[in-house]
Amino acid sequence: MANSNEYTPPRIWTWDKENGGQFANINRPIAGATHEKELPVGRHPLQLYSLGTPNGVKVTIMLEELLAAGHTGAEYDAWLIRIGDGDQFGSGFVAANPNSKIPALVDRSGAAPIRVFESGSILTYLAEKFQAFLPTEPAARAECFSWLFWQMGSAPYLGGGFGHFYAYAPTKIEYAINRFAMETKRQLDVLDRRLAESEYLGGSEYTIADMAVWPWYGGLVKGWIYEAAEFLQVQDYKNIQRWADQIGERKPVQRGRMVNRLSGEPSSQLWERHDASDFDTKTQDKIGAAS
Repeated sequence: MANSNEYTPPRIWTWDKENGGQFANINRPIAGATHEKELPVGRHPLQLYSLGTPNGVKVTIMLEELLAAGHTGAEYDAWLIRIGDGDQFGSGFVAANPNSKIPALVDRSGAAPIRVFESGSILTYLAEKFQAFLPTEPAARAECFSWLFWQMGSAPYLGGGFGHFYAYAPTKIEYAINRFAMETKRQLDVLDRRLAESEYLGGSEYTIADMAVWPWYGGLVKGWIYEAAEFLQVQDYKNIQRWADQIGERKPVQRGRMVNRLSGEPSSQLWERHDASDFDTKTQDKIGAAS
């Protein structure tokens, strides 16, 4: 492959704020808060601070599934964190998640608040707290955790790798797109082979492994993220398509996708969720009609 713009790295890397592309205003090589801002607190035991990205959707799906299963203690307030505006660098959010990434959960049901960050950690915490969507039989439990951590380790290649260079990078780099498209296709094949032999990722039960993988890989094959369905020929992964449709038909999943969502039809966007009735009365189409 010819490259007329070959780049030679300098001996010492320095941060160039002007060379960050679409996310230059929120990407930086240091951690910590940039401004003082306390997080709001609602009336429910669980306080979620998030955005309707695939990582955020994992948790809202889990919370809606718990409520649908009768776990009333899973009532939650979902507060919108606008990462494009730098909300994740406010002092309150950094206290909840020192990594400044959504989602962050604060459990206020006990004597002292408990912070939980990283989506996989939040799913595990909630599954153990409510004894739900996590198998107790050792082999099934191990399989569930294996696929959960597979997602945590694999998704950066899909999101920060393929998604970034295919959809967001300021210039199209053939080598980078080819490298991460190949890895994404390999991961899709891994999933498709698993789902050829099993109804769900962990086995016969729907678990937090499915909730973790579905927003990323289900979203990819259904064309919801990166608009790369044709490029990756996702129709070839028949077993993933079956699984993605099956999970997408679940009412709690449909509700979970709406929470903290800023894109799509206004009727599918519930910017904040503080009560179950909000799905009927406070989606953006309803708010817009009332204003």
